[in-house]
Amino acid sequence: MVSYKRLNPEDVQFSSAVLSEEPRPLPDEVPGPDPEEASLLPRRPPCSITTGLLVIGCLLLLLCGGWLLGTMFWLHGPADQDPHRPPPPVPGPARDSIVQTRANGTAAASHRDGCSLIPEAWRFDCFPERGVVVTRELCEARNCCFIPAAARPPGQNGIPWCFYPPDFPSYSLVSLNDTLLGQKGTLVKDVKTYYPGDILTVEVEIRHETDTRLRVRITDPSSSRFEVPISVPTATKKAESPDYTVELSKQPFGLVVKRSSTGAVLLNTSVAPLFYADQFLQLSTSLPSQFIYGLGEHRSTFLHDVHWRTLTMWARDVPPMEHTNLYGAHPFYLAMEDGGNAHGFFLLNSNAMDVVLQPAPALTWRTIGGILDFYVFLGPDPGSVIEQYVEVIGYPAMPIYWALGYHLCRWGYNTSNSTWEVVKSLRNYRIPQDVQWNDIDYMDQFMDFTFDPKKFGTLPDLVRDLHAHDQRYVMILDPGISSTQPEGSYWPFDEGLRRGVFIKDAEGKTLIGKVWPGLTAYPDFSDEVTHEWWYDNLQRFHEKVPFDGLWIDMNEPSNFLDGSTNGCPSNSLENPPYTPGILGGLLRAKTVCATAQQKQSIHYNMHSLYGLMEAKASASALKRIVAKRPFVISRSTFPSQGMYSGHWLGDNRSLWKDLYTSIAGMLTFNLLGIPLVGADICGFSEEPQEELCVRWTQLGAFYPFTRNHNSIDMKPQDPTAFSPLARTAMKQALLLRYSLFPVLYTLFHNAHVHGHTVARPIMFEFPQDIKTYGIDKQFLWGKSLLVTPVLDPGVDFVIGYFPEGLWYDYYTGDSVRSKGEELRLQAPLDKINLHLREGSIIPTQTPNLTLWVSSGQPLHLVSALSDDGSATGDLFWDDGESIDTFETDQYTYIIFSVAKNVMTSQVLHPNVEATYITVESASFYGVKEKPSRVVVNSLDAVFTYRDNQVLTVADLGLNLSRNFTISWTY
Repeated sequence: MVSYKRLNPEDVQFSSAVLSEEPRPLPDEVPGPDPEEASLLPRRPPCSITTGLLVIGCLLLLLCGGWLLGTMFWLHGPADQDPHRPPPPVPGPARDSIVQTRANGTAAASHRDGCSLIPEAWRFDCFPERGVVVTRELCEARNCCFIPAAARPPGQNGIPWCFYPPDFPSYSLVSLNDTLLGQKGTLVKDVKTYYPGDILTVEVEIRHETDTRLRVRITDPSSSRFEVPISVPTATKKAESPDYTVELSKQPFGLVVKRSSTGAVLLNTSVAPLFYADQFLQLSTSLPSQFIYGLGEHRSTFLHDVHWRTLTMWARDVPPMEHTNLYGAHPFYLAMEDGGNAHGFFLLNSNAMDVVLQPAPALTWRTIGGILDFYVFLGPDPGSVIEQYVEVIGYPAMPIYWALGYHLCRWGYNTSNSTWEVVKSLRNYRIPQDVQWNDIDYMDQFMDFTFDPKKFGTLPDLVRDLHAHDQRYVMILDPGISSTQPEGSYWPFDEGLRRGVFIKDAEGKTLIGKVWPGLTAYPDFSDEVTHEWWYDNLQRFHEKVPFDGLWIDMNEPSNFLDGSTNGCPSNSLENPPYTPGILGGLLRAKTVCATAQQKQSIHYNMHSLYGLMEAKASASALKRIVAKRPFVISRSTFPSQGMYSGHWLGDNRSLWKDLYTSIAGMLTFNLLGIPLVGADICGFSEEPQEELCVRWTQLGAFYPFTRNHNSIDMKPQDPTAFSPLARTAMKQALLLRYSLFPVLYTLFHNAHVHGHTVARPIMFEFPQDIKTYGIDKQFLWGKSLLVTPVLDPGVDFVIGYFPEGLWYDYYTGDSVRSKGEELRLQAPLDKINLHLREGSIIPTQTPNLTLWVSSGQPLHLVSALSDDGSATGDLFWDDGESIDTFETDQYTYIIFSVAKNVMTSQVLHPNVEATYITVESASFYGVKEKPSRVVVNSLDAVFTYRDNQVLTVADLGLNLSRNFTISWTY
């Protein structure tokens, strides 16, 4: 019979919130012996009242003394000017002394007292493994502190019970030398920690790459390790006047980065030990505030909650849900500082990882491979941080013009003819549409590069009809290639085998998984040979169905099995010493084996790069096939993917909550350098609701990427499927988007050239206003157009926050002067509220059914004047589809400005495309009194003036390619 030791509540912690029950709180009384053990001891006589009072008095004195000591320690802690540094390490005996005297109760108690002085918010988890009952014995075996904490809040990890003491063994800096770019040092650790493969000597290199960019690399000098194969800038000289200072501590090693102008601590790695083992690398830092953004891809609010949250990164096929690793991995965060400054941090690592946020505030990176290669971006404003980040990972591509139109898709059209009927129905109702899509039901037995000859036999005719109406066609492709067709009958697999393009298992054989077509092989997109094979397949299919763009799905890569048909080996790659909190608990869960072999490395290192590499291959192939800007939308993403594709936010649901969370997803991906992003309008799964679909179409009209998509067996949810009232409201929203195409196109140009965001958080434009830091129910297009959607059912109003300044109702020109406050706005079912920020000018066009037609219409300029009567705006214009028009000078760029009652148009860069467009009218919001005269290029012009201070001049007929002036006098 097996005997089990009984555990007291204070000896047990359920690690990392895997189990549903909460840890029990600490008992009020001092724990006594185990009752079962106590029964074997001689019973003591009961205490007298006097003895009891003396004992209670002593306990109270001890408690008060402890409280006073703690208070004195806290008061002698960090000063107000540096509020985010952790408390200084508690002096204590040397580690050897602790080990030698651990059996001695007095020394052990002293050690525990030192542990207790570490504030709860600054406790860094020493036992992060999931599903483990962490006892005092287990914790102290790691030389860590064990103090049970209060029960964790629902859905949170809670305060760690096992955490690092101040004297935990770490690295020491033993040498430091200057380099051309900065410094290089050697770090040595004398004592191995509790993870295998400890690397006791590592090298740290600090590169002052630019005045606003610092790079730090921590590597193993004795052995090369996997590094992420994306291109980053190579600095050749040290920054001359950096906006940062770097301080190093020797023992234990620590790196502190400060902002020179304010002294703000942006990075402080001395708060917890550095780990550098073969399969466990960990780096912690303090944060200057609790305002943290980025760290995709997760379903959450835009502003992350730092109260014991763990965000796991490992690409996974799963519908968006909270506290789960989703389709992409983006180890980048943006942090706000006191006073409105901002900085960014990017860890260039693709291995499975956890990012732990805690309320100190502090953050821990915990990855299981590669190296520690990270950047700090100094901003100083949020927009500049993103510009600097995108400069490293790559600027997003300039989209082809029709990418910004309305896209329609569903899984379950079932035939090409029914697909065609929906397209015709939208045309009949005069509803704009640029692109029609098909999901996997167009394929023959779900096989790539085929179409069902019976159900989709007219697909080539449908595509030709779309082209005849200036519309485009996009189809889905999954990476899994059917491996069970008779030899010689399915060229993609046969040719792939011949060229050796598929991922191999640990034994070097083609790895076989299972996806929609059944058993499948997976192309290895890390191999250039695979890129050529992919192009050949696309070219062959394009000759049958002349598609215009690609939708690449299931590219995490997804697998209906765990690993392969033959399972996976049992080793440390499949079952590492530490597994981050990935859904399923195993690296191979619903994907291929971690031990699978790819051209550039094992899948253990390459997994989260799969979508990026497929996007790169797809964009390259499309350029060759259509000789225009490629259009690719990918589910899985990684930093630099904006160079090759956009992204949709995955398989959401037809719920109001999903409508709201889509804004945070859209804003986060704009921070991550992938501005062409949007959610499935009306929701992918579950039955669509009419009111929800109307409100979602209104919001979706302001997604940078606008697509309505739903699932098989769900009711149709395109605009023609609803009542006349709903259909009209959706049509108006889409026409509004099409009228703003010149604005959106110019924003994408600025993203492509300068790294700007397109859909922009309000805080980016108002970083001094802390009330904007958590807003994710509103957003801006660029700097000037404020979008306030309805996100709740059954209401005809919406509450929106307006930062301090003058705002104008976009539709009427009515002005709103805000002190930085929330305002109640009328929002009937057919309206989405839009406001123009003072000082802005936007170009608009009369909308039409496709952007090809709309983009040829005359311009109407809308100027929102500041109190001093000034405003500025810009316009980028080209042919909409040629590759690298900016890089080859085939574009027009114009600046519009208003000052002292004069609008001027200045053509900074001319091109023939601008000669085809005219400026037909202009409106000026905020003209304080009625003019007596309006002059256009020295000629009197007819005008109107409304009581709400709106001046409009029509019938201008001005050629966009020429400078012009519009002036007025009183």
